[in-house]
Amino acid sequence: MSVLDKLRLDGKVAIMTGAGRGLGREMALALAEAGADIVAAARTQAQLDETAALVRAQGRRCLVIPTDVTDSAAVNAMVDATIAEYGRFDILVNNAGGATRGMNRPVEAITDEQWRTGIDVNLTGAFYCCRAVLPHMMRQGSGKIINVTSGLGVRAGRNNIMYSTAKAGLINFTRALAMNYADKNIQSTLILPGIFPHDDPELLAYWQGGKFIPVGRPGKDDELGPLCVFLASDLANYMNGELVALEGGGLAGGQVPTGFAPVVLLPEGEQ
Repeated sequence: MSVLDKLRLDGKVAIMTGAGRGLGREMALALAEAGADIVAAARTQAQLDETAALVRAQGRRCLVIPTDVTDSAAVNAMVDATIAEYGRFDILVNNAGGATRGMNRPVEAITDEQWRTGIDVNLTGAFYCCRAVLPHMMRQGSGKIINVTSGLGVRAGRNNIMYSTAKAGLINFTRALAMNYADKNIQSTLILPGIFPHDDPELLAYWQGGKFIPVGRPGKDDELGPLCVFLASDLANYMNGELVALEGGGLAGGQVPTGFAPVVLLPEGEQ
């Protein structure tokens, strides 16, 4: 079998949370292009329908299941519906998450509700999804779990407490999955996207067009899909517990995404 053949996902089923837009949609489309049928899960029906139409245009099936990943019963129902429709699934991508209300607050100003929401959206939801799929993957004797973390999970940021904490927890949760399910032929890995403004003019302006990213620009949504396909494919069968960053060198550059202003080195003697 050739290298390119090992990238194919024909006959496989992939669950994508947060599939309604942005990186989730792009990863779902890339998995479909590689041959997988898709389960598109998110909270907004209209966005999911748009994703499904794009998947079906590639000749793949797409099951739309509106799902709030912070509701364990809804997650269990999503997995049951997937089994009823396809009889199996092979790939879970925990992409749902993001900023929540109260994110930009210092610790002393965060309410109980804001803390729980931030953690649940970005960490507990992934736990619920993994808990629901693992028995099926173990019965099949194989599976791929891909969790989407953030640079803020490895370096944190100013007044970005819950998101940073949850994304850091997701990293070690994934490593725990890798340690505990490797002998069941289930591989768990992490994608760390950098700055992806989704062509939003306001976000592009906020990040100054990628001025502080070593490659000189932010990421484009369709650049993440191929990485997801690779991690879901047989080419990544020996990858387990690994974190793969796609962020233009921002972490190496030391300035993105911590939020610190760039250091300006003045000539000797000036202050």
